[in-house]
Amino acid sequence: MRGLVLGCVLAALPVGAVAQSCGGSFSGFLSQLKSEAVAKGHPTAQVNAFFQGVRQDPKVIKADRSQGVFKKGFTEFARAVISKGRVNKGRANAQKYASVFRRAQQEYGIPPGVLLAFWALETDYGSFQGNFNTLNALVTLSHDCRRPELFRPQVFAALELFERGGFDPRTTTGAWAGEIGMVQMLPEDIIWHGVDADGNGRVDLKGSPPDALLSGAKMLRSFGWQPGQPWLQEVVVPAQMDWSKTGLGTTLPVGQWAQMGVKPRGAAFLGGGQASILLPQGRKGPAFIAYPNFRVYFDWNQSFTYVTTAAYFATRLSGAPVFDPGSPEPGLNDAQMRQLQKKLAQRGYDVGKIDGILGAGTRAAVQAEQQRLGLPADAWPTAGLLQRL
Repeated sequence: MRGLVLGCVLAALPVGAVAQSCGGSFSGFLSQLKSEAVAKGHPTAQVNAFFQGVRQDPKVIKADRSQGVFKKGFTEFARAVISKGRVNKGRANAQKYASVFRRAQQEYGIPPGVLLAFWALETDYGSFQGNFNTLNALVTLSHDCRRPELFRPQVFAALELFERGGFDPRTTTGAWAGEIGMVQMLPEDIIWHGVDADGNGRVDLKGSPPDALLSGAKMLRSFGWQPGQPWLQEVVVPAQMDWSKTGLGTTLPVGQWAQMGVKPRGAAFLGGGQASILLPQGRKGPAFIAYPNFRVYFDWNQSFTYVTTAAYFATRLSGAPVFDPGSPEPGLNDAQMRQLQKKLAQRGYDVGKIDGILGAGTRAAVQAEQQRLGLPADAWPTAGLLQRL
């Protein structure tokens, strides 16, 4: 899942790193990597041992190009990944590792529900961590010219872990995008945020829940998580309001949202500062108020649907009820969404890749066009909007 992101990696790249070479013959590309590694100060023998036997993995490219799961709407996606069994297992793990979660909250300010939700969604609490050879995946994605600036630094981070004795290039496996362990961390994440929580002298994110959970907590705190503050809360929105103010592009004081008729689904709002109103499936679907901590989720993953689901699941594991799905207007199918994105791009909007996924850029463009056309600007694309365009 984390292969969609890596915003923290981009922020750490030196100037000019995005211009790294890619493509060409794979053997020639490997030679470049080896030369660069030696130039960085790694011993030639270690470099040769690390890259020995590495190969291009076409299954990695296939996985990178086919992330169709994120084409589902929020309700469909959330229902697919948040089963009763996962909720019950999450609560059982909360008790089993209570001391670990207390430590995560005391040292890093991360609530148990937040970590449990990531643990569940990333690897089903560690039961499936991916079976791609990690080095092959990282080198394949570095050679591929779609996002080399994200993955090339991870190859050298993996080399550093190898030299420390914490990475076997032949046997280390994980997700298709190079993440390792129960909460799916990239090699640079492990270097920067890995925690030996069980005190055995090594960071084991694949076999040690304490190590994985504390490392994940440390990473979230580094992204800017504010201890003691909420992240997401379900709300009820009025039948009529200025829908153009909804979405992550607008933040207003919670009190102002209340004056507009937004009500918490519960006794009271959890926070009192700035917040945004999220309507994942438009004004007639589920509704949430997103507090500043919600934005930290996008440093873990950039899919709006995944992030909203993970944040909601964290509230559920913290005691919130099942969300009200409402009665949203039917969304667009894949072909219609692609057609919509093409039309929006022709009008000058930056919707990114024409991929049929309702991402942040497409949502913003939809909201702008709805406003221009005098439609309820709730950022939810419908067949009616497509016809108007």
